[in-house]
Amino acid sequence: MLVERIDDFHRAYARVQTNHPFETIAWCVLPNHLHTIWTLPDDDFDFSTRWRLIKHGFTRAVGEAGLWQNRFWEHLIRDERDLSEQMDYVHWNPVKHGYVSDAADWPHSSWHRYKDQWGRVA
Repeated sequence: MLVERIDDFHRAYARVQTNHPFETIAWCVLPNHLHTIWTLPDDDFDFSTRWRLIKHGFTRAVGEAGLWQNRFWEHLIRDERDLSEQMDYVHWNPVKHGYVSDAADWPHSSWHRYKDQWGRVA
C-alpha cells in the first residue's frame, strides 16, 4: 500500500517534518516497509513521536487500520563509513527484495539524489 498511495505517504511525512523538524539524509519506500536515515536537531532524540505521527497521518489518509508494526528499529550512525554502509543498505533494499535488478530502477528512493554525485551509492 505504501507505494500505491505514495503521495499520501509523502504528505503525511512532510506534515510531520514541518511540525517536528528533521533532515532526511536517505530514504527508500517499498510496498510493505521503508527505510530512512534522519538527522534530528541538536538535543532532540524523539524518533518515536515522528514515526507515530507519520504512521497516523498515512493511516488516516488511506482509511485503513492495522498497516504498521508497533515498533521501528533505530541505529545511531557512528562515523562516515557507517553512514556509507547504511546508505547502501537503504538504497539497495529494492534490489535485495527482488523488486528491481538495479537501484536506479526504483522510483521511491533518494538514490536518484545521490547518483549524480557518485554514479552509484557505495
